[in-house]
Amino acid sequence: MASNHPTPRAGSTLKLWDISPPVDAHAAVFPGDTAYSQRLHFCLTPDCPVNVHSITFSPHTGAHADAPMHYASGGAASGELDLAPYLGPCRVIYCMDAGPLVLPEHIAHALDDLPPRVLLRTSRTASQSWASFTALRQDTLALLATKNIANPLRLIGIDTPSIDPGNSSDLPCHHQLLARNLRVLENLVLDDVPEGDYELIALPLKLMRADASPVRAILRELS
Repeated sequence: MASNHPTPRAGSTLKLWDISPPVDAHAAVFPGDTAYSQRLHFCLTPDCPVNVHSITFSPHTGAHADAPMHYASGGAASGELDLAPYLGPCRVIYCMDAGPLVLPEHIAHALDDLPPRVLLRTSRTASQSWASFTALRQDTLALLATKNIANPLRLIGIDTPSIDPGNSSDLPCHHQLLARNLRVLENLVLDDVPEGDYELIALPLKLMRADASPVRAILRELS
């Protein structure tokens, strides 16, 4: 599947898509997880030259990268992760109206010459709500992971809170990530992004003891 974007003229600016949702007190989190809160720690006054806030929130708030520590005992924390999977060529694949699970047939139209990063747009309007969302079926992830042996999959992203269903207790797709040494991005916003190929930039913070990290995820058109 070739990119559907024209090659920019020399000296032109490559178009960017911000694919991160807002992070504030309205950001949805898994039921019982830490909600976003913020307070003013230092206040700009004649006696203080700056505003400085204290922020409390789950590392799974907004667009984020799960680390293996999240789903595996002894797994690597965010700050230990290789950054390479989070930067480079990727493909946005449309699989809207897939229902509760993305099946192999929902993505079959976009698997030719697959780059090592894939982002799935499952909804016409992205939502962070845990009430109802589309997740992945295990064989869909397996298909993506084995489709291009010469340039294997490194990262999967989705515009929902999780690649596994909200009521899953065994997280089969997360454990398949572990078995295949893949990385994941969740809670992306792909509403305005045409299906096709891009450069992904979504680097996790160097949080040395965290099981996930927020990212400011963007797509850049290919030069």
